[in-house]
Amino acid sequence: MRFKILTVVAAAALLTACASDEENSAQSTDQGQTQTATAPAPAPAATAPAPSGPKAGSVEDFVVTAGDRVYFELDSSEITGAAQTTLARQAKWLNAFPGVVIRVEGHCDERGTREYNLALGDRRANSVKEFLMSQGVNGSRIETISYGKERPAVAGSTEAAWSQNRRGVTTLASGAAS
Repeated sequence: MRFKILTVVAAAALLTACASDEENSAQSTDQGQTQTATAPAPAPAATAPAPSGPKAGSVEDFVVTAGDRVYFELDSSEITGAAQTTLARQAKWLNAFPGVVIRVEGHCDERGTREYNLALGDRRANSVKEFLMSQGVNGSRIETISYGKERPAVAGSTEAAWSQNRRGVTTLASGAAS
């Protein structure tokens, strides 16, 4: 008998617990109708903003997406295979932003006379221009200038320094996004 009483009391306690949960989630209205109140939805988890890259059409976008320089062999203005890859990316970027005007700078290492290096820098800048034009970039958007050996990227009189100074650098002269 005690077992039956304990069972009934336990069942009643269980039903009471369940009923109190229902009472907490239900409210009666003045008209005797029951409406179920729903708990507010949890706030969405805060997420960090997606990393934003450079603004499309900006100088930074050009440098990151296409690269801004190519390198030349000693005493050469011939476009190397690696340079062709970079210049193809530059052309693709420039064709996507037709309002951008560029300046191609031709640079040399410190060896050779000033006059010789200015002429070589000019040939290098024009080689870059011709390649970009062959990829569909309008030549009227490309200015060239030679700095010869006057603006080295790396100081020093070693092959490592010289190889970094024999370059063509493409800069955005106008029309880039800010």
